[in-house]
Amino acid sequence: MTDRRPRIAAPAHSTPSAVLGIGSYVPSLRVTNAMLCERIDSSDEWIRTRSGIRTRHWATEQETVEGMAVAAAEQALRHAGISADRVGCVIVSTVSHLWQFPSLAVAVADRIGARAPGAFDLTAGCAGFCYGLALASDMVGARSSEHVLVIGVERLSEQLDHDDRTTAFLFGDGAGAAVVGPADEPGIGPVVWGSDGSHRDTIRQSASWASLRGTPGAPWPVITMQGREVFRWAAYEMVPVGVRALERAGVGIGDLDAFVPHQANLRITEELAKGLGLPARVAVARTITDYGNSSAASIPLALHRMLSDGEVAGGGLALLLAFGTGLVYAGQVVRLPPAPPVPPGPSPAAAVPATAGTRNPTDEGEAV
Repeated sequence: MTDRRPRIAAPAHSTPSAVLGIGSYVPSLRVTNAMLCERIDSSDEWIRTRSGIRTRHWATEQETVEGMAVAAAEQALRHAGISADRVGCVIVSTVSHLWQFPSLAVAVADRIGARAPGAFDLTAGCAGFCYGLALASDMVGARSSEHVLVIGVERLSEQLDHDDRTTAFLFGDGAGAAVVGPADEPGIGPVVWGSDGSHRDTIRQSASWASLRGTPGAPWPVITMQGREVFRWAAYEMVPVGVRALERAGVGIGDLDAFVPHQANLRITEELAKGLGLPARVAVARTITDYGNSSAASIPLALHRMLSDGEVAGGGLALLLAFGTGLVYAGQVVRLPPAPPVPPGPSPAAAVPATAGTRNPTDEGEAV
């Protein structure tokens, strides 16, 4: 029988790459809007109306960025059927690893038992997973690595002002990972990415870590956001990025089975779906409602959840679209791997051994 599925376009000279497996880790502490409203002047209704968020998961002291990244990575490797010694490079996207060096990626590579792979962190905020996926696809295509592990992990709960009604409810913790490797046909389309540095102050850290040095009582640097400006920019600027990603992949909007945007705000997701003209049959990621904005982890978490829940089937095409601090953005079309055997969900804290990194809940911020 002839395979009539739409195919992703890719350079003829490169090795085709695809997402072979996916995994995730959801922290054990489920935080409801009502729980947050004990500290902020808000309500469950206001939060849901403004953002779509009902709950988010925050890491306990034992659930470090390293531990969560390792858990998601090992799950992705099992799903792909790839042993850690076949991983040629580990890429970790995060803004919440509070050690400047060494990289989180080298620790993850060691913990999973990889054999001296290339390993590095990247900082592209909420677009970080898509950035890592693009780099991994190019590595496989250029034959510099046969298999690349891409991880997005965040513990943003310790970078919030928990008394700020504009940011305290927005962010969640978690990790998502994907194994990228060679395939019979292209499974990851060319990336459309870029940045708009004129908006770099719209999502930022409130102060440099240097402000803590030699200044007794200096406030802990936290996330600040000019929410209205970010909403406006994302709702209108990201639609053309999605259109270009489809064009570069050589597929049409009607060929999609899923749309997986960064889970920043449910209203932004609905605006993007409308602006792209998505057919009603296309599954749209709305995991923001349960997980909040988990930055670099949001897209792999959403992919894992949609596949596990049967909301979308493996083998279909998905448009990934992300934006974050900088402002940076990225989009690409991917062919979905088969549904993973282990669904995402609250994970026992004991499953993640404690490693370097402590929780500091003293913060300050602003938001959508």
